Amino acid sequence: MRFGVLGPLGVWTAGGEAVRVPEAKVRLLLADLLAHEGRPVSADRLAFDLWGDEPPGNPVNTLQTKVSQLRRALEAAEPGGRELVAHGPAGYALRVDSSTLDVLRFRELVAAGRFGEALALWRGEPLAEFADAPFLAPVVARWAGERLAALEEFAESGDVDLAPEVARHPLRERLRGLHMRALYRAGRQVEALASYAELRRMLVEQGLEPGPELAELHRAILNHELAPVARTNLPVAVTGLVGRDQAVRDLCELRSRLVTLTGPGGVGKTSLALEVARRLPVPDGVWLVELAGVGRAEQVVSAVADVLGVREDASGTALVEALRGREVLLVLDNCERLVEPVAELVSRLLRAVPGLRVLATSQEPLGLAFETVWAVPPLDLASAVTLFAARAAAAAPGFTVTPDNAPVVEAICRRLDGLPLAVELAATRVRGLGVTALLDRLDDRFRLLATGHRDAPARQRTLRAMIDWSWDLLGDAERIVLRRLSVHVDGCAPDAAEAVCAGGGVAADEVLDVVTRLVDRSLVVAPEHTGQPRFRLLESVADYGRERLREAGEFEEVRARHAAFYLGLAERADPELRASGQLAWLDRLDADTANLRAAHDALDPAGAARLTRASTWYWFLRGRLREGRRLMTAPDPVTAAWRAGFGVLLGEAAEPSAITGTAGIEDRRERARARWFLGYVLSTVGDMPSGEELTDRALAAFEELGDRWGVAAAHSDRVSQALARGRVDEARASAARADELFVALGERWGQLKASFGLGMLAQLAGDHERAEAVHRDGLRVAEELRSWPEVSYKLSWLGRVALLRGDYAQARELHERARRAAAEHGFSPGEVYAETGLALGARREGRLDEAEAHWERLRSWHRQVGFEAGATLVLAELGFVAEQRGDAARALELQSEGLALARQVGDPRAIALALEGVAGALALAGDAEAAARLLGAATAARASVGVPLPAGERGDVDRIAAAARAALGPESYAAAFTTGHAEGLHTRVSKSVIQNSPASAGEF
Repeated sequence: MRFGVLGPLGVWTAGGEAVRVPEAKVRLLLADLLAHEGRPVSADRLAFDLWGDEPPGNPVNTLQTKVSQLRRALEAAEPGGRELVAHGPAGYALRVDSSTLDVLRFRELVAAGRFGEALALWRGEPLAEFADAPFLAPVVARWAGERLAALEEFAESGDVDLAPEVARHPLRERLRGLHMRALYRAGRQVEALASYAELRRMLVEQGLEPGPELAELHRAILNHELAPVARTNLPVAVTGLVGRDQAVRDLCELRSRLVTLTGPGGVGKTSLALEVARRLPVPDGVWLVELAGVGRAEQVVSAVADVLGVREDASGTALVEALRGREVLLVLDNCERLVEPVAELVSRLLRAVPGLRVLATSQEPLGLAFETVWAVPPLDLASAVTLFAARAAAAAPGFTVTPDNAPVVEAICRRLDGLPLAVELAATRVRGLGVTALLDRLDDRFRLLATGHRDAPARQRTLRAMIDWSWDLLGDAERIVLRRLSVHVDGCAPDAAEAVCAGGGVAADEVLDVVTRLVDRSLVVAPEHTGQPRFRLLESVADYGRERLREAGEFEEVRARHAAFYLGLAERADPELRASGQLAWLDRLDADTANLRAAHDALDPAGAARLTRASTWYWFLRGRLREGRRLMTAPDPVTAAWRAGFGVLLGEAAEPSAITGTAGIEDRRERARARWFLGYVLSTVGDMPSGEELTDRALAAFEELGDRWGVAAAHSDRVSQALARGRVDEARASAARADELFVALGERWGQLKASFGLGMLAQLAGDHERAEAVHRDGLRVAEELRSWPEVSYKLSWLGRVALLRGDYAQARELHERARRAAAEHGFSPGEVYAETGLALGARREGRLDEAEAHWERLRSWHRQVGFEAGATLVLAELGFVAEQRGDAARALELQSEGLALARQVGDPRAIALALEGVAGALALAGDAEAAARLLGAATAARASVGVPLPAGERGDVDRIAAAARAALGPESYAAAFTTGHAEGLHTRVSKSVIQNSPASAGEF
C-alpha cells in the first residue's frame, strides 16, 4: 500500500486503486501518523492533535476507536493493511518506508541527485485539506523548504520555470540568482537586471543589501560575462508529468540511438519525449523538431535544418556535415504523416554521425532495423485520477478528489481509457458540470469534450480533432475496417474481424493485413503477445468509428453481420463444451461475452431464442444463472425446461409444466438433455424420486442415441440417487461408468462431476484420505474451469472430510468459502449445502444456538422449494440439538417427524439416522430399553446397504449408547440391542413414554 502527503492526502493499493478512508477524524489521524514519517506518536499527543482543547469524554478510548476505523479501512482495501498501523510502548506508528511514502521517496531521490523525479512526486500543497491543523504547520513548512532546496539544485543543471517560486519567495537570494541566470541565458538581460533591482529595493527597505554572490552575478550580467550553456529549444515544462516516472527512468537508461515512442493520439508521447530529453545529458544540445506542420516529404530535411540553424540543400549533405563530430539529441515529434521521408533522413544521419541520437514520436514505427519501439500505454487508474484532480483543481479552484466523489472520478477515467489528453479535456468541464453530470454525458463525448486550451495545437484542442488527425492519415481500406471494427464490444478475435469487416472494398483475406496496419498506427490495440490475438479499440476510438459507420450508411448492415457471426459462434461452441476442447471454448466465450450480449440485443426474437439455447450450457458451466434465467424468455419447451432448472438452482420451486412440457420437444437429443438437466437439479435440491425418474428416462434415450456424454452425465447423477435408495453397489457401478466415459471423452466438467460420486463413495467407506484426494483434484479442475457452482460443492465436500477427521476449524473455513462462492453467483443449492456443513460443525463443537439457527434457515429453504422430503437431516440435527439441551419432548417431536419423512423417502441411511435420533430422545426421557432396541435397528439398517456409520460420525450414537447402557447394565442393553438389530428396517416405534410429548399416538 502507498501513501501520499506531497499534495492531498492519498492512499493507494499496490495495484494503484485509490483507497477510501472515511470520516474526517480518521483521515486527520492518518495525516498525523504520516507526518511523523514512521516514528511512533504517543496516544496523548494524537488525542490532543485530533481534538485540541475540546477532547471527548474519554479521549484515549475514542482514539482507539478511530485507530480501529483506520485499520478496518486499510484492511478492506488490501489484505494485511491493518498491520500497517502498529502499536508499541512509545505509541502508535504507521509502518512506511521510501517505497510506500512519497516524502521518504522524495528525500531518497534528492540524495541520489535525481531532482526532476523527486519534484515530480509533488501533487500540490502538502496535506492541503488539513491546513487548519496547527500540529501540521511546521511539518508542512519543513517539507516545503526541502522541495525548494531540491528545486534550486535542479535549476543548477536543468531548465526549470522559477518565476512562480520567486514570486512566492522574493527574498530567497539563491533562488533569485538562479532565475536571473535563466533569464540572461534566454536572451532576457533587461528582465534579469530588473529582477536584481527589485530584490535590492526590498532589502534596502529593511536596511540590508544583496549578498556578495548575488552582487557578483549582477556585475557579470551587466558585463555579459556569464559562461554559455548548452543550446536547446526545448520548451520549459509548465505542468508536472503525471504517472510516467518509471517510463522516464527506463527510457533514460536505454542505449539505443533511435527510440520511437508510439501510441494513440492523446496518450502523451510528446510530453514523455520532452521530459526524457530534458533529463538526458547531451554535450552539444537537445533540439526539438515539430513535424506536425510539415506538409510535404521534401520539407522534412529543411525542417530539421531550420531548427539546427543550418543552411541546407535538398540533398541533406550540409546537415550531415553540421552534425558530424557533435553529440546531439534530436527529438522528432509527430512523424506519423511523413514516416517514409523521416525514416530515410534518420537512417542517413545515424549512419553518418556517431554522436547523434534520435528520439521520435509517431503513431506508427519508422520501420528501421536499429529502431527501438516503445509503446506508450494509457495512464493506469491511479495516475489518471491524479491527473484529473490536478487539472480539475486548476479549472475549478478548490476541487479535490474525496471519498464521496472518487468512484465517479475513477469511472470517468476508465471511460476515457486513461488517455491523458481526454482526461485533461474532461477535467476542464468540472467547473461547469461537476463530476456526476460529466460522467452521465460521456456517451456524447465528442460534443462534451469540444473545448480545450487555446495554447494547445489544433489537433489537441478537442477529442474529435485528436482522432480526426489519425483518421486523416488512413487509406480507404483502413477506414472501412476501422469503422466496422467499432461494432464489436470489448474487442474481437481474428475470425470475427474477418467475418464482420470484409466486403465493400475489402476482401476477407485482406482484413487481417489491414488490421495489422491499424495496430501499427496505434488505432487498434492488440495487447496479447501469446496465444490467439484479440483486437480492441479504445472506447473513444470505438465511439468515433461508430459515428463514421453511420455516416457511411453501414451501421445496421454491419450490426446484423456481427449478430449473425456471434450466433454462429455460440452454436459452434455448444457441442464443443461437452468435448475435449471445452477449456479453449470456455475461454473464447468468456472473451466474447460482451459481443454475445450485443448480438442477443440485435437479433430478432427467433435468432435471440437460438442464441439463448446455444448459450445455456455455457451459462451453467460459468455459474451465470441469473443472466441465463433473465434471458430465457422464449416459450418453446426446450427453453422452458432449462429456465425451470436454472430457477431451481436459484432457489425457486420447480415448474411442473416445464417438466411435463419436455414431452413436446421434438428433437430427441434436446429432449433427453432437458430431462437430464431437470433430473440433475431436482436431485441436487433433494427431490430424489422426481429426479430419478427424469434421469432414468434421459439415460434410456441417451443409450438409444449413442450419446456417450449423455450416458456419462446420467450415470453421474444416478450415484446420489442410488445412495438415497440404499443401493450402494449400483451407485459404485454408476460412478465407475461415468468416470470411464468422461475420461475417454476428455471432458473436464464431466470428470469433475464423476469425481463427486467417487469421493462420496470413498467417504462412505471411511477412506478419508482417498476422499480428500479426489475432492482436491476436483476442486483444482473446478477452479481451472472457473465453474463456481462446482467450486462451492468441492469446498463443501472437503469441509465434510475435515468434519469426519475432527478438524472443526478447517471444516468451518472450507464451508464458509463454499458459501461465499455460491452466494456470489446466486447458486442456492451450493449455499444450502455449505450452510449444512456449518450447521454440522457448530453442533459438534457444542455451539448449539448457532447450529439451531443454521438448521432453521435450512428447514425454511426446503419448505420454500417444495422438497420437505429432503429435510430428514435437518429434522434429525434439530432433534439432537434439543436432546443435548435436555428437552426430551421437543427432541422426540422432531426426530419422530424426521423418521416419518425418512420412511417416506425410503433411504435406509436416513431411516437409520432418524432411529438413532428417536433413541436419543427416549434415552433422555428414561426409556433406555427402547433406546437400545432402536440403536440395534439403526445398525442393521446401515449394514443392509453395506455402509456402516463412519468413526467420525459415531459421536451421537456413542453418546446415546453410553447413556442407555449405564441405565440398563451391559447385559440388558445387549439383549435389547440384539432384538432391535433383528427387526432392522421393519422395527416400529410405539407411543412415547414421555407423557406430555407432542408425538402422535400409535406408530409412526
